[in-house]
Amino acid sequence: MVPTAFLGLVAFFWPFLVAPGKFGSNYAPPLIFGVLLILVLCVVLSEIAEGGIDSKALAMLGVLSAVNAALRPLGAGTAGIETVFFVLVLAGRVYGPGFGFTLGCTSLFASALITGGVGPWMPYQMFGCAFVGMLAGFLPGGRRSRASGRREVLMLAVYGSLSGYLFGFLLNLSFWPFSLDPGSSIAYLPGLPFTEQWQRYLAFDVATSLGWDTGRAVTNFVCITLAGPAVLTTFRRAARRARFRAAARFEGPREPARR
Repeated sequence: MVPTAFLGLVAFFWPFLVAPGKFGSNYAPPLIFGVLLILVLCVVLSEIAEGGIDSKALAMLGVLSAVNAALRPLGAGTAGIETVFFVLVLAGRVYGPGFGFTLGCTSLFASALITGGVGPWMPYQMFGCAFVGMLAGFLPGGRRSRASGRREVLMLAVYGSLSGYLFGFLLNLSFWPFSLDPGSSIAYLPGLPFTEQWQRYLAFDVATSLGWDTGRAVTNFVCITLAGPAVLTTFRRAARRARFRAAARFEGPREPARR
């Protein structure tokens, strides 16, 4: 997961890393789309092959991916309202960063197939949701800790709000270099120093998507606050009953009891 997450960050932040002229706007989006889609699929396969996801966790992954794929059209992104993130945050909290990362990938992949949203933007959306689920697994307290009541729910709700802005910040990077006239003061301009390029992107993000990101942040906060306690309890009960990643124990034949 770690190498793929790193490559995902490189894919998002390449405008600040690649020398000017290396990628042309005509073929860069399809190329990045193909590479990222392969990487996302490799994440799931590697997690299964390395034992990070056993058969029971894989079943839970399929169920939650289907749930998220069904929830996403309810918001449809209108005014920034997205109904898919609170499940990612709560699942990443309970089942850990690896599960959260993979769930973000598979949820958006299933949703894109159902709604016909397949395009060059899809791998970026998958990686964006993957980072949301992964970071939830790194929040203080540990995934195996018992629910600590309102304090934990409040922490997750605040993180959900911040993740709404984070998702928008990352997704804007996917089309910023190709969407504006180079003469604009907030457009990507190859060859600029990092600080100037960064200032241009911050201005672009605030000008184009701050309102949508705020709607997403508010939706995440409300959904986690209202549904968080019940969903956390359900997820933890399922984890205890399924005994995810239970260590296998092998015992030799017992010696017959001596009389």
